[in-house]
Amino acid sequence: MVQAVGVQQVSGDVYAEVQSFYARQMRRVDALDVEGFAATFTADGVVVHADGHRQAGREEMVAGMRARLPRYEDVAVRHWFGHLLVEVDGADEDTVRVSYYTLVSEVDREGRVSFQPTFTVEDVLVRVEGRLLTRSRVIRRDVPGGPGVSAAS
Repeated sequence: MVQAVGVQQVSGDVYAEVQSFYARQMRRVDALDVEGFAATFTADGVVVHADGHRQAGREEMVAGMRARLPRYEDVAVRHWFGHLLVEVDGADEDTVRVSYYTLVSEVDREGRVSFQPTFTVEDVLVRVEGRLLTRSRVIRRDVPGGPGVSAAS
């Protein structure tokens, strides 16, 4: 595997910590706990959505999520992450860069399952007072021939 300059391979403990962080974060969003989800970001955290819409700060994230809540009244939502690439920033051991694929499923009251398009996500996690928080997230919708994560990443 080719590693980028200034990036360190992570230990199994850090990899497991990152996976546990995402499990807790996504359980909050799947439970429609918008405040709890926003609390997994730094106060000045930024999300750039696939459509280019940018949300900065927890308050803006909460407002945006609240506006979309009616869409999820009659479905159970699950976010599935896979193929995580986790790298500690060589200049700052408290900064972790993560790239992963995500799939979102929705189950209606009759048990029918539907899927949203897949996405590639790039996160920057930072350790604040001993716990991981998301400082930035960039979400890109997967399209044929579009930008994605290279095999050497």
